[in-house]
Amino acid sequence: MAQQTIQWWRYPRLALGILGSDKSFRKNPLIGHPHLNELGLHRERVRIAAWMADYRRRILGSQVRPEERSAFDRDGFVIRQNALPQDVFLRIRDFLKSEPLPAREMRQGQAVTRMIPIGPTALNRLPDLARFSHNQSIAGLLRYVGGAGGDPIHFIQTVIAEPALAKADPQTALHADTFHSTSKAWLFLDDVEADNGPFVFVPGSHKLTEKRIEWEYRQSLIASTDNRAHHADGSFRITPEELTTLGDFEPKKVTVPANTLVVADTYAFHSRAVSFKHTMRVELHAYHRTNPFSPLPFSPLSFIPGLHDRRLDLYLGHSDRKAKRAGRKPTWQDVGECTAYSEPHT
Repeated sequence: MAQQTIQWWRYPRLALGILGSDKSFRKNPLIGHPHLNELGLHRERVRIAAWMADYRRRILGSQVRPEERSAFDRDGFVIRQNALPQDVFLRIRDFLKSEPLPAREMRQGQAVTRMIPIGPTALNRLPDLARFSHNQSIAGLLRYVGGAGGDPIHFIQTVIAEPALAKADPQTALHADTFHSTSKAWLFLDDVEADNGPFVFVPGSHKLTEKRIEWEYRQSLIASTDNRAHHADGSFRITPEELTTLGDFEPKKVTVPANTLVVADTYAFHSRAVSFKHTMRVELHAYHRTNPFSPLPFSPLSFIPGLHDRRLDLYLGHSDRKAKRAGRKPTWQDVGECTAYSEPHT
């Protein structure tokens, strides 16, 4: 593939991307530049981001239970059972089984992911949802695990696997989401068993060892031309054979009972387990990703009144407008109102 020519007027934005959370070796030619990465651009971004996350965690740790800090430091994820009071949990689950809400869907191979924002519409119809989205104990854990201040984004997520389609789901390949610590949370509304597409995590792989940094360096030299789209976009994929060269790692299926919260650093290697039967997994979901180089253990956006519950709606509206200007369909398709437990529309 020929090296991409960079128009001079794009340099300021591309350079700012290096100082922020931009990760795509394909979309940002500076991040994907082979010579810059030979000199160590990606490797040093990874090192500095990890150092900054550790710095912020030392400040954010007071918000987190000592046993959960220890679990994260050891494994890279935390499991909290009975996350919500049982009566609140049952009301939320019953509501989501029967009441339709505005939803979006995205298909990746045999899997469909549905997103229902926990914003003003959902909160007005079921205030109990705030027991998840406004829960400071959960938010504090997300901040600590992600090593970043600010407010996570919350939504209801449904993952439906349709193996009869025989199309690969890219999320079933072991991968890291990006080059720095980020956090995701899943509060499962039903029991998660080994055969219904559970979350797979590699305990301990969140730590930046010398073997990991050298692996990152080698990937950075070839990522921009890799034929795996997600890899080229900075969400590095790793094979089981490669994983064994980085340490004594073993992927683990996270099987848990309903009303269990799992919070993980998705810089660690993880995936979705392959489903061999039609499955549906419903969860209250949150993710937290900010500028990895910010020295602040908080986000100025947190102080804007009314923004907390509308951030996802605002992002989706911006994404729709951007896709329209580019003449393509949005990644997330608006499917109108449906329940969290309904079959897919896309």
